This record gives sequence, C-alpha cells and structure tokens, in this order.
Amino acid sequence: MKQDWSEDVAGLIETLETPEFPKSLSKTLKNIVDFDYTVIFGYLNASRPLALFNDFPDDRRRLHVDEYLEGPYLLDPFFLASTGRVEPGLWRLSEIAPDRFYQGEYFRNYYAQTGLAEEVGYLIDVQENLSIVVSLMRRIKRFSKAEIKTLNGIRPIVDAACRRNWTDAEKGIESRAPILEAKVEHAFRSIGEGVLTPREREVVERTLRGHSADAIGKLLGISSGTVRIHRRNIYSKLRINTQGELFSAFIAAITDGQPVPTET
Repeated sequence: MKQDWSEDVAGLIETLETPEFPKSLSKTLKNIVDFDYTVIFGYLNASRPLALFNDFPDDRRRLHVDEYLEGPYLLDPFFLASTGRVEPGLWRLSEIAPDRFYQGEYFRNYYAQTGLAEEVGYLIDVQENLSIVVSLMRRIKRFSKAEIKTLNGIRPIVDAACRRNWTDAEKGIESRAPILEAKVEHAFRSIGEGVLTPREREVVERTLRGHSADAIGKLLGISSGTVRIHRRNIYSKLRINTQGELFSAFIAAITDGQPVPTET
C-alpha cells in the first residue's frame, strides 16, 4: 500500500455526494493496488441494475455495461450475491460462483468474451434492499493474496464511503428499472411454458445459473442421475441440443419477452 494513500482518502472524502465520487474512488483504489478497470452497479432485488460508474473504453463498455444490462446480469454471480446469498465483503468472482460456472453457458457465451484474468468486488449493503458492487478487473493476472489482504484492509473505508454516497441510489433504480422480479419469473417460466413441468423449470434455472448436476440434485433433493434425465427431457421438449441454445432462449425471453418455440 502507498505510504501517502491518506491523501487519496482525503480526496475521496471531499468528493462524497458529488458526481466526482465514483471516479475518485476508482483512482484511490488503483493507487493502492494496480488493476485495469472499475465498474460499479447498484442492485435492488431483481430490478434492472443501475450503472453507477465505469471507466471502460467504448468497446468494452458495450460488453460490460450495455450488453450486460440486457439480461446476462441475471446470471452474474455478483448479482446473485447481492440478493442476500453472500455476506457483504470483498470477494473473488471464483469464490461466489456456482461449482460449474466456468463450464456454464453464461461464462462461455458472455463472460469469456471479456478476456479478464480476474474480477474481484466489494459487496456493500447500502439499504435493506439495495446492494452495490464495486468491481475491480484485471486483464493479465490474478490478484495476489497480498493484494487481496491490502484491499480487505481498506474495506471499512470503501464500505462507509459508498453507503454515505449512494444512500439515495434506490430512488434512481426504482425510477429507471422496468425489469422487476416478475420479469425474472416470466423469463424462466416462458422457457417451455405449458410444456415443461415445475421441476423441469427448476432444473433449467439452476442449470443456467451454472450449477452442476450434482449440485442441482442436492438443492432439489434428487439424485444427479435424475437431474440428467430431466435435462434430456427438457432438451427434447424444447427441441434444442445444447446448453448454449438454452442460454440463448433465456436471453431472448429477457430481451423480447417472447416464449421460445416448444413442441406441439
């Protein structure tokens, strides 16, 4: 950590509750530990996230922000963490991701395009239903244990400053977020609506979130073999062959609200 980092913190305090705060926060963190990009999202339940800040170049902004907000965020481990499944703190993406995340279709069809070596994020509870994730991204190498320790050491400052700065962010999310929890339910249910059984829809949701057959079996209280049978039946009923097609169907349901074709 820089010996004179207190100057950065002083600057951070001066920008509290001003439009310059996110940029100041990013600069302060980059002066403490080197990384490439910062992106900050506000999450209010299942509403469409509020993009609070990013320092991406235009091409990466389209992928990390614009495309992300079109639906992939619903399968993002940090978004899922914000729903209360994970305690507030500093987390590596790999620590909160489902067991088959890196083999899942969210990773293959969306996240792998980022080309990131690692993403870590501060998960901060601002209000009862509002969480903020301050993500720090690296293109080349993972954060070392020493760097994670350093970032954890300043977490109380980051946490307090973000809670103070974004106390009223909930109002912004509510006014700008057309996708509510009902939209999420519709997206999952519209995949095979009227064709898939309730249990098959549960398997679809957990498969899309990146869980393995073993993990799904434990969550649903059934064997992994039964999960695989459900998956075969799901693919047959939806007339698809791969998880990639299932992921595409989910994104289509989010973006246009139309059910995917099913057997007649």
